[in-house]
Amino acid sequence: MNAPAASCLIEPDRLRARLGAAAQAFALEVLPACESTSTLLLARARGGAPSGSLLVADRQTAGRGRRGRQWLSSPAASLTFSLLWRFPGGLARLAGLSLAVGVALVQALEQYGIAGLGLKWPNDLLLDGGKLAGVLVELESGPREVLAVIGIGLNLQLPPTGEGEFLHPPAALAQVIEPLPERHDLLAQLLIALADVLGRFDAGGFAVLRDEWQARHAWQERPVRLLDELCAERAGICLGADRDGALLLRTETGVERCFSGDVSLRRA
Repeated sequence: MNAPAASCLIEPDRLRARLGAAAQAFALEVLPACESTSTLLLARARGGAPSGSLLVADRQTAGRGRRGRQWLSSPAASLTFSLLWRFPGGLARLAGLSLAVGVALVQALEQYGIAGLGLKWPNDLLLDGGKLAGVLVELESGPREVLAVIGIGLNLQLPPTGEGEFLHPPAALAQVIEPLPERHDLLAQLLIALADVLGRFDAGGFAVLRDEWQARHAWQERPVRLLDELCAERAGICLGADRDGALLLRTETGVERCFSGDVSLRRA
């Protein structure tokens, strides 16, 4: 039985204590509910909110996934938050950022001894093939920097049967770890990993994280279909990600580099 919403709220002081020295990288605000943490944080970013601004919400009523898909959240069933990070330079150097975020998430969860975790290009964290978490990165370029709003939704409990349609079967931490990690501890581990990975990404791009992503790539050497609104559907063998985050797809005509699209396993 889910606890009341009020008992699920992250307490800023408790979170800062668990973050330790990493707390200085973040400016935290906790909301009981909002339409979308990313929408709200993006508006604040345009108004000058500092890098490291963090919005956590127990309930999102209009959370966004890729290509306009919804990501709804409810108290105790999920952990949803958005993080603002500012990068100097232009948009091109942020290629592969969503993959880098995935590396941070899986590294944090591996500390709990969870087996069966894997990454799917470009923005999903899988658990035994089901979608455990999703990442949505929204970028806006300014005169001297690019702001990135990183939205993350992590399933703690499975959504109720029949609640909407899922492009991929959902998965949840409750399936593999009991009791669930305490929310402040879990969020602190995720944020510490994110601060480390984003710092490394800022210094060297996705290239410095590629090997870590490849080691956790769930669909390496597997047949896939690439669904892309701009191009015809393509099929091939998934070779993972290139140093700039592009998907590598081996087809009958050679290895293709793909920068957009949804990857789906080909049916047998």
